[in-house]
Amino acid sequence: MAQTAAPAAPSSTSTRRGVSADLPDATLSKWLRDMFLIREFEVRCAQAYQQAKIGGFCHLYIGQEACAVGTIGAVNHDDPIVTAYRDHGHALARGMDPGACMAEMFGKSTGCAKGKGGSMHMFDRPNWLFGGHGIVGAQTALGTGLAFAARYEWEVLGKGVNHPDGRPATLDENAPAKKKVSLCYLGDGALNQGCLHEAMNLAGLYSLPVIFIVENNRYSMGTAIERGTTMAHNLLAKGAAYGIDSLKINEEEGLDILRLYDKFKPFADECRAKQRPGFVDLHTYRYQGHSMSDPQKYRTKEEVEAVKQKDSIDQLVLHLMNERKCMTEAQFLAMQREVKDLVAKAMTFAEESPIPDVDAELYSDVYSNIEANLSPTREYVHGAKNPLL
Repeated sequence: MAQTAAPAAPSSTSTRRGVSADLPDATLSKWLRDMFLIREFEVRCAQAYQQAKIGGFCHLYIGQEACAVGTIGAVNHDDPIVTAYRDHGHALARGMDPGACMAEMFGKSTGCAKGKGGSMHMFDRPNWLFGGHGIVGAQTALGTGLAFAARYEWEVLGKGVNHPDGRPATLDENAPAKKKVSLCYLGDGALNQGCLHEAMNLAGLYSLPVIFIVENNRYSMGTAIERGTTMAHNLLAKGAAYGIDSLKINEEEGLDILRLYDKFKPFADECRAKQRPGFVDLHTYRYQGHSMSDPQKYRTKEEVEAVKQKDSIDQLVLHLMNERKCMTEAQFLAMQREVKDLVAKAMTFAEESPIPDVDAELYSDVYSNIEANLSPTREYVHGAKNPLL
């Protein structure tokens, strides 16, 4: 096995005092690249949508990059995550191949769901991403179930049974159970869905290690949160109602990935250690509309521009250049070129990939457990695995 160099120590010139100050320069450089990858990927998705190469719904993550990268960076890679339908950013932050992600946007057979899911249904089992979900709030029950499964492994079975490589769910003597946390992302528009409250009630009742992360971008689809949600000024009351420890990350912190990490990392660690649920009101902001068809008449251009002055990518670049002094302008420009080339190749891959074959894919991978005579017309079968995943 090749030797891996130890990570470089953080620069002593940084004035940061939170837990992010102990992170190596390489980690922060990777976060910057991940955020820029999400930004560039979404910009190209917008272009492809306008060219009618992407159909259906398309919800962009531009402006919210620090949310996914910062929170996912605070947990382990085998901690399960589930999210809503603004999900491209989470998929890329978790490590999905950009080609598989873009091909899914195009509805092609090489996509992460072989073109059957599209923009709202990114799924990557090897990276412990259990999907984006199109029904508002529905993923909260799934996130709670993932936490239940993880705690059951640790507390009852004492062995790990879930494996990202698709092995059968049987006890593996070489896979000891671990304390995990499940990250369950939702938008502020999901706060009023009954499924969320049922899930939070069970999470509090059974002490399940799920962290409900509200990506609070103020407007749901197009209604200011104060006009549609009770206790909008103090969403932590939602968690308190179910006995769930809660955390607020304000907009200044939510747009600064280092400050976000400083607050979220200790919180996630405590939820893991105590095997308890958590509720996070994470303030952020989307630069684009709710979806590509949103005229954005509910907010002013001046408001959007004011938030862009606090852009998360810009803040991290300045920190790496001026405080840590571990990145030069030339290095950042080289990173941008590399990422743009990567996304361009993903676009080409998606355009050149075939559309799903109806006979091969329409009836495959529909049900996990196939029952006899389930379909009156065809037998459901398991389809081929995607080599990109």
